[in-house]
Amino acid sequence: MKIIDVEYAIIGAGTAGLGAYSKISRKTDSLVMIQDGPYGTTCARVGCMPSKLLITAADHAHDIETSEFFGIESTGTVNGSKVLERMRRERDHRFVARNLQYVEKIPAHHKIEGRARFIAPGHLVVGEEIEVKAKKIILACGSRPEVNDVFQPVMSRVLTSDTIFEITDLPRSVAVIGLGVIALELGQALHRLGVETTLYGRSGRIGGLTHPDMQQETLEVLSKELEIYPSGTVERTWEDEGAWIQYRQSNDETVTKVFDRVLVATGRVSNVDRLNLEAAGVESDQHGNLSFDPDTLRYPGHPIFIAGDATDVLPVWHEAFDEGRIAADNAMNYPNTVDAKRRTPLMIYFTDPQMAIVGKTYQELQNQEIIVGELPFSSPRHIVWNKVDGRIQVYLEAQTGKILGAELLGYQAEHLAHILALAITHQMTAEQVLEMPIYHPSAEELLRDVLENAQRKR
Repeated sequence: MKIIDVEYAIIGAGTAGLGAYSKISRKTDSLVMIQDGPYGTTCARVGCMPSKLLITAADHAHDIETSEFFGIESTGTVNGSKVLERMRRERDHRFVARNLQYVEKIPAHHKIEGRARFIAPGHLVVGEEIEVKAKKIILACGSRPEVNDVFQPVMSRVLTSDTIFEITDLPRSVAVIGLGVIALELGQALHRLGVETTLYGRSGRIGGLTHPDMQQETLEVLSKELEIYPSGTVERTWEDEGAWIQYRQSNDETVTKVFDRVLVATGRVSNVDRLNLEAAGVESDQHGNLSFDPDTLRYPGHPIFIAGDATDVLPVWHEAFDEGRIAADNAMNYPNTVDAKRRTPLMIYFTDPQMAIVGKTYQELQNQEIIVGELPFSSPRHIVWNKVDGRIQVYLEAQTGKILGAELLGYQAEHLAHILALAITHQMTAEQVLEMPIYHPSAEELLRDVLENAQRKR
């Protein structure tokens, strides 16, 4: 068995792992990066990019379907195989290819392929042929879709976010299990591409907005277009010329339907459970969890750090890249680790209407005295677009008027969310933001109006 002795080992070559590698490789040649599976990052292969390519195609189909409102009579036919072919071509030749070009430039002696697991503190085995001894280790091993055992009888028809982008044609019908970001984005896209789509939730929560009014509005707005059962349990499944799903709603009514395919999008589970971390000396807490310090990304008492989707905290691209670099900095400075400076939280759902969370959520601000500015998404520009569904809420610190956070549901919310993120990052008050020019008509008028609404409540 080949033995490699290095200062640093990075497990995973995704966004977080590459972020860590870019930092450490500038300081030393004594490192390896271990990758289990294909290179290309979750974002490029099965996440951000292919989903947005599919969503864009779906939005074009929806624009044709709704064009009569603007006096334009048009018809269109969705060619599912061409939609998916174009999506894969753009994904593979642009986004994945760009990542692979970077990986190819990494020296061969820095790359090991295979699944790693601990056999002792600072001691890994990769596959069955390589042992790696490392003084400091970064876990950037990513995550995988979670599929409940209730779907085992129909697994031949089950899709996840890791497999849906590989199908060669659109199904006639699909059950989408979950009401989180992946379920809502892909469920709506499939519906707009002509797939008969039904979404099933568990807890009644939909999306990530936390204010009760925003939750209710999200459900009402999306239910205008989509068939949604927000609260209940999938009791059993079976296959008989399709995937049958028996779902008991929270009101005890049972819904039983058959589908061509089932998209399970109930979340992802960290791949840390595959690493045998206990062999590294990391002890679990009373609940059996292997806890790390979220500020330093370090497992207390060990030169082991974690970053990216493996943390199961903020599964978004910019956070994963930042965490990779934070973990690298603390690994290089070990044992003198420092708390990381994090960016303003920003999460966007690319549904229609979009959802966005910026800074502190309403739920996180429950113990603070705040002022809530809120308005419907009905600026003159949104009226012109015929996109007036949704609502915006902005949360101000009561004493100072400083913007603390916001929750948005509306067309092109992503752009307003970025302006708010900039304001929060620089600790701006509503009054200071209102000093900037706002062009008429523009979506940004809504931001001006909601801040004025909050100001009047002070």
